[in-house]
Amino acid sequence: MKSDLVEHKTEDNMVDGKLKIAVAKGDGIGPEIMDATLRILQASGAEIDVEYIELGESVYLQGNSSGIDRSAWDIIDANKIILKAPITTPQGKGYKSLNVTLRKSLGLFANVRPVASMHPYVQTNFPNMDVVIVRENEEDLYAGIEHQQTNDVIQCLKLITRPGCERIIRYAFEYAKAYGRKKVTCMVKDNIMKLTDGLFHNVFKEIAVEYPEIKSESQIIDIGAARLAANPENYDVVVTSNLYGDIVSDIVAEIAGSVGMAGSANIGKNVAMFEAIHGSAPDIAGRNIANPSGLINASIMMLAHIGQTKIADKIKNAWLSTIEDGYHTADIYEENVSKEKVGTREFADRIIERLGQLPDHFNQSQLNQGLGMIQIPEYTRENHAKELVGVDVFIDWQGSDPNEIGNNLNKVNAHNVKLKMITNRGVKVFPDGLKETYCTDHWRCRFVSGDAIFEAGKPDYPTLSYEQVLDLLSKLHGAGFDVIKTENLYEFDGKRGFSLGQGE
Repeated sequence: MKSDLVEHKTEDNMVDGKLKIAVAKGDGIGPEIMDATLRILQASGAEIDVEYIELGESVYLQGNSSGIDRSAWDIIDANKIILKAPITTPQGKGYKSLNVTLRKSLGLFANVRPVASMHPYVQTNFPNMDVVIVRENEEDLYAGIEHQQTNDVIQCLKLITRPGCERIIRYAFEYAKAYGRKKVTCMVKDNIMKLTDGLFHNVFKEIAVEYPEIKSESQIIDIGAARLAANPENYDVVVTSNLYGDIVSDIVAEIAGSVGMAGSANIGKNVAMFEAIHGSAPDIAGRNIANPSGLINASIMMLAHIGQTKIADKIKNAWLSTIEDGYHTADIYEENVSKEKVGTREFADRIIERLGQLPDHFNQSQLNQGLGMIQIPEYTRENHAKELVGVDVFIDWQGSDPNEIGNNLNKVNAHNVKLKMITNRGVKVFPDGLKETYCTDHWRCRFVSGDAIFEAGKPDYPTLSYEQVLDLLSKLHGAGFDVIKTENLYEFDGKRGFSLGQGE
């Protein structure tokens, strides 16, 4: 089974019948755990050919703030598959996160993190947990678009797109189908973020009906994360947006007993990257005590991804057998459970000795019995009638009385445009605000057509012209208001495309 969606140009990527992959040894413990992993891959008969790339601390310190140079990009572009050990980002300003750079530059939209209990060999309160977190990997707050707008207020834009939602949610259902999973849970916060998280939730409901054989459910992220931490055995596949996914994937890894055991896949349409979820741990580098399991499991995911599922099963079963037989690295060693404390190299040796062996306690790995290739269709954009019906004007104003700024704005005579309301930090403060509401120096002032009607809960927003907006801004500037930002308000097919203020 080829389980994912990278489209390999085999004539370009093959050497003597082996698939070329880009390998980054990383920093800290990276070279040790990568060497251990590659020895296991070679001993297992994995049909891969390694081409090394330099990433991380050494590149940063050469003066490249991105941590990757042109030659590495060229090798990645040619090979399409990356196996990456953890890297170190030097402390100090000016250094960009290499992981974020790789994920976004290469379009690695799906971050897949399977976490299963290794009870009784790794301590956990949840012996039956087996959860896969499928996290959107490119957008949300991780777009990193931030601005300081006033003395008091800094904003970060949360970007959620329909194509981004469709890709990650369909991937979660396709993953569940391919790997025999029974349920997909969507976690959102659309009781508060009704448009952004609301879009994610609505797309989830649309796509779920195409997979009637897979149970689907939705949960609010806060109670969902709490339930996931308390009863992980009730979950199977969890799909969510970038920030939430980052948090809950670490939660499940931690409650499983060891973050150091889990691997991670970053999947795109043309490129895929596989890595451990832990960091570079420079404090134990070079001491032959690091646990290579996270990177080994990442390499198993890589083999399944490129269709070498029999080899993936062979390594996974040997790894499980090694854990069962009690050969444990220091991080999971327990005096009354483990047979022998082994180093990084010795742990790899024990796995190699067990290639071809099946576990007795754990379920055998059966990646080779998957149900086919995950396919994500190209996005088809639907066009909707879009009308400008208002504008939110953000003003830096040092006063504290909403009635003062509101009354002054009402005196601005723009062409058939009227002030509907003012909010401060999202809460309506004018007209008819509460004196208890604390106000900063950041005021959102909503202007609509002078012909707008708001009666009996059925608002009517007549169309505004762009010229009216320009006239309003010009008049506000002339009146001495410090306009720091505007957001146009649109209706799409007659449906409101903007949020109401709290209390509006």
